[in-house]
Amino acid sequence: MRILATLIALFAASPALAASGPFFSLANTNFVVLISFILFIAVLVYLKVPGLLGGMLDKRAEGIKAELDEARKLRDEAQSVLASYERKQKDVADQAQRIVEHAKEEARLAAEQAKEDLKVSIARRLAAAEDQIASAQASAIKDVRDQAVQIAVGAARDVIAKQMTAAEGNKLIDAAIAEVETKLH
Repeated sequence: MRILATLIALFAASPALAASGPFFSLANTNFVVLISFILFIAVLVYLKVPGLLGGMLDKRAEGIKAELDEARKLRDEAQSVLASYERKQKDVADQAQRIVEHAKEEARLAAEQAKEDLKVSIARRLAAAEDQIASAQASAIKDVRDQAVQIAVGAARDVIAKQMTAAEGNKLIDAAIAEVETKLH
């Protein structure tokens, strides 16, 4: 079909009619060129060059189509991977938020527990200090009493020693021995 259109265009061309002399002679260069061109086209058709060119173009088109399909497939995979990573990123962000909130809550609870522990510790130390104060006070009172007793005993001994005679001392010793005997039996 293409060949026929080409031949019609050649015969209808005005330069072919512009040559001098008869058209169908080998002296006419236009006719020789036309014959050479027709032979060239015939050789190309005989060697199936248009089919080979068409096949090569079809193969090239198929290759391009395959590359485009592969590119679409890769783009779709990339979009799905991107969506997956975006979901994972959102999940990780949510998890991080939950961890932060949990840590804040734990810190708040730990602070409250530390306050309670501090109150208990202070109360315990105050009680221990009060006990130490009471013990020190009791010890001081006992020391004062002991010292007062020693002073009183010393003063009584001095007073008794000045006022008592040997006979009265012997009577007191005998009375004390008798009292000890009655208490022991």
